[in-house]
Amino acid sequence: MGCARARQVRISLSSAAVTPAARLRGLKPDWLSNPKVWRTEVLAGLVVALALIPEAISFSIIAGVDPAVGLFASFTMAVVISIVGGRRAMISAATGAIALVVAPLNHEYGLDYLIAAVILAGAIQVALGALGVAKLMRFVPRSVMVGFVNALAILIFMAQVPEMHDVPWAVYPLIIGGLALMVLFPKVTKVIPAPLVSIVILTVVTVAAGIAVPTVGDKGALPSSLPVPGLPDVPFTLDTLTTIAPYAFAMALVGLMESLMTAKLVDDITDTPSSKTRESIGQGVANIVTGFFGGMGGCAMIGQTMINVKVSGARTRLSTFLAGVFLMVLCIAFGPVVSDIPMAALVAVMIMVSFATFDWHSIAPKTLKRMPAGEIADMAITVIVVVATDNLAIGVVVGSITAMVIFAKRVAHLAHVTAVTDPDGSTVVYRVTGELFFASSNDLVGQFDYAGDPAKVVIDLSAAHIWDASSVAALDAIETKYAQRGKTVEITGLNDPSADLHGKLTGELAGSH
Repeated sequence: MGCARARQVRISLSSAAVTPAARLRGLKPDWLSNPKVWRTEVLAGLVVALALIPEAISFSIIAGVDPAVGLFASFTMAVVISIVGGRRAMISAATGAIALVVAPLNHEYGLDYLIAAVILAGAIQVALGALGVAKLMRFVPRSVMVGFVNALAILIFMAQVPEMHDVPWAVYPLIIGGLALMVLFPKVTKVIPAPLVSIVILTVVTVAAGIAVPTVGDKGALPSSLPVPGLPDVPFTLDTLTTIAPYAFAMALVGLMESLMTAKLVDDITDTPSSKTRESIGQGVANIVTGFFGGMGGCAMIGQTMINVKVSGARTRLSTFLAGVFLMVLCIAFGPVVSDIPMAALVAVMIMVSFATFDWHSIAPKTLKRMPAGEIADMAITVIVVVATDNLAIGVVVGSITAMVIFAKRVAHLAHVTAVTDPDGSTVVYRVTGELFFASSNDLVGQFDYAGDPAKVVIDLSAAHIWDASSVAALDAIETKYAQRGKTVEITGLNDPSADLHGKLTGELAGSH
């Protein structure tokens, strides 16, 4: 009794020790209680904001809209997704993939129809997220993921090539100097992100020395005021819906795929989990808000996410939120200064991101010797398709389908059949081992001696599993062939799921084989 009372006292004391203030501290984000984390997140947000500006302007040009439309989209996407998204530290903004999807709609029908499509795409993403589309990510194999990452690195580098073509000679030493700063500066200190140091130093050098090179301002005019909410000026009719729906659906799918793949990549880099369902719904909410504020829509930005997570070391939602806030502050309050940033500085940052993103281990000779040929081929196909189409989503789909075909071909021959005849010759037992599905069951029918077998045939499936209707149809075909010769077939050893499927479908699939 005394022991029980002592235990109760200890429990009550430990409970009392957790004060409301302590509980509140436990709910605080890391950056509120840790100055080092706070500094990292703030500086990372600033670097990303600087890198977002020329990218957003470039994507606006691709979509055929005013640069402010892309910049507003980057601002609203980053701010909203930092609150409602499922992956901390991931950057969402206006992207090239979305720009390519909506460009034809804008060219043919105008900006208002584009904005209406963005809002509808957001609603579709919310619906798909609620339906659990994020669970499909489990079917993306590692070979496709590696191919996706490597293709991404190649695309990031290729996007910088135009900035190095037909430019003043001074651009090249500036790029080399920027790369050197980003390699060497972290050896001095990691308190300030090397990309930020590189951007500041190169800007000061070009402005002070009066070096004439392409700048951010050459990409387009920066907005001078915040976006205001409003509805797109389109007729709310069925004709409008049928016009924008195909573009909205394509945008929703491309945006979700890129965002979920990026989230998975950040999961691996940071060794932390994320909610893909929340991210899917969050992308939709962010696009709906972006549409109402006159933005061109967007999704996760892989290059900027790599700057934030891999180069700058950010890990919280604060960096994503501040990337959007700093973007608008830089454009509105410091537009003239930002306009003077040489493009060479941002090109150097993106080249460094490209180098850091590429999975060099995946192409090392030692790795290639050990990897199955099918996985190497799948990785290569993913890279080729992504680079050829300039579309990460298409590459992932083609790579995943290729992986499934390779897998099906590999396991199609894993169903083995061995026959044992009773000493008296009256019965033959066929033992089937392996997985029976559409690929392996096609060969099953040809592995029985219909003419030479005795009157009774036993098919033992205790070491097999029936996965689909094709396998049931194959077993029905075997029974039919024996019945035509006056012989009986007994199927034994079915496990419960196989017996249930076989019981439901046997005899109901006439003509399917």
